[in-house]
Amino acid sequence: MALARVVRFENTDPENVARIRRSIDEGNLPEGLPPAEILMLHDPTDNSTLSIVIVESEDDYRRVDEILGGVPADEAAGSRTAVTRYDVAIRASTS
Repeated sequence: MALARVVRFENTDPENVARIRRSIDEGNLPEGLPPAEILMLHDPTDNSTLSIVIVESEDDYRRVDEILGGVPADEAAGSRTAVTRYDVAIRASTS
């Protein structure tokens, strides 16, 4: 079963979100990050963000948590307020 690391940020800086997007688009991911699906949801009305990283194994989850948990505060989307682990119960795309 896939696992998701969901992080909530408050006081999100839109410039940081844009910088993170550019970095991902350019393939500049943290060293050692395992294969993952990355989603970032931004609510500009209250400057909050949810970062969702989906991986396929316990080992990958631990590595993601260690690597992303070590990102310096000034490089994050905003102020990290919660980190929660979820089992991915449903994963689907529609056409």
